Amino acid sequence: MNLQEKLELCSTYYKKWKEKALSSQNLEQSKNAMQKAFFWLEMHSAFLALEAMEQNKDPENLQKLILAKANLSKKLIEYSEKILEEINWFK
Repeated sequence: MNLQEKLELCSTYYKKWKEKALSSQNLEQSKNAMQKAFFWLEMHSAFLALEAMEQNKDPENLQKLILAKANLSKKLIEYSEKILEEINWFK
């Protein structure tokens, strides 16, 4: 998946969850939807930051880039686990 596709995906989900948050009549559902919207906004920023880091060919930057990618992967895994819990995938 290229950068443009990643950014479009993040933007799509951000808008979806933001709209759900703003249209919800239930405060708890609205809060949950806003958390998801902010997650996708954060992912959008992270993908842009990673792209900038990848453009810097400095060898000293390599360790920071690997750590940043690992942290991004961790956040995506945590988000996936949360979604699976919400749909009762895990008992």
